[in-house]
Amino acid sequence: MTATPEQALKEIRQKKIQPLYFIHGDEPFYIEQLADALEKAVVPESEKSFNQFVVFGKDLEVGAVVNYARRFPFMAERQLVLVKEAQQVAGIDNKDKNALLEQYALNPLPSTVLAICFQGNFDARKSLPKSFEKNGVLVQSKKMYDNKLPDWVAEYIRSRGAKVSPKAIQMLVEYIGNDLKRIASEVDKMLFNLTVAEEISAAVVEKYVGISKEYNVFELQKALTQRDVLKANRIANYLAANPKENPLPQVLIILYNFFSKLLIVHSSRDKSEAGVAAALGINAFFAKDYLLAARNYNLWHTVQIISALRQADNASKGIETGAANSDAILKELVFKILH
Repeated sequence: MTATPEQALKEIRQKKIQPLYFIHGDEPFYIEQLADALEKAVVPESEKSFNQFVVFGKDLEVGAVVNYARRFPFMAERQLVLVKEAQQVAGIDNKDKNALLEQYALNPLPSTVLAICFQGNFDARKSLPKSFEKNGVLVQSKKMYDNKLPDWVAEYIRSRGAKVSPKAIQMLVEYIGNDLKRIASEVDKMLFNLTVAEEISAAVVEKYVGISKEYNVFELQKALTQRDVLKANRIANYLAANPKENPLPQVLIILYNFFSKLLIVHSSRDKSEAGVAAALGINAFFAKDYLLAARNYNLWHTVQIISALRQADNASKGIETGAANSDAILKELVFKILH
């Protein structure tokens, strides 16, 4: 059968274990989560030294994987054979060589749980993953779309029994980006330092994720939204003077995402807070920021800002302009946005 990573995790944690797992995809977070869940659920702790084999692809060929799987557990109900980084197994992508693995998957030992963890997308139409799907579970861990990230962050934090503010979610998503493993790590770090009833707020994110309280890209975006020239330039000067903590590419991405959404607001017929939130797929809490920006930057000005952001990105990469100073690029960009 096929399953989403969430479905597979739920079943494993409920001890509904299948004899075969083929886990692949370009999102490593769930691949690692599923591997950890199998290690915890399949073999009791007292039996792991004899009946749990966690091996890595670079050390194996297909035949060795099959040999591991065909062993019988030692004085136990079952064994786990977990192959990590299976994309490095010699012959895994060769039809002739992986025939042995396919044959095993079509008739697996009920006393073995064989899990193949493949970093990257494997063509699910090929016979190898299909053979695992027939008698086990085929899971694809897909990279998450950016517009799904806020909901994912909110749900992950809720699953940990904590509360989070909309502003904190926005900061995590925009500052860290589409990196589920790092987001989860930062959330876990914050929860470790909070009391049970304490909410993850914007202030908590600033404190534990390492974002300056007053001088960060979110405050720059806020100052630009309000068209506060003095504050925007003061923050820009700070960011330019501290490029290691505030890398220019990250600043450009966050500003580009904001002003790209502002274009959508200008083209939207319904400019109520609810209408803007629906058009952008965001929490209604943030709609007022876009409506304020729309009043301060008309459609033509917004288009010019998008163009200025692209020019800044090119300049940061040395395209057309040659080597450029990130300090000067950021200051010039802020000037172009405000004027």
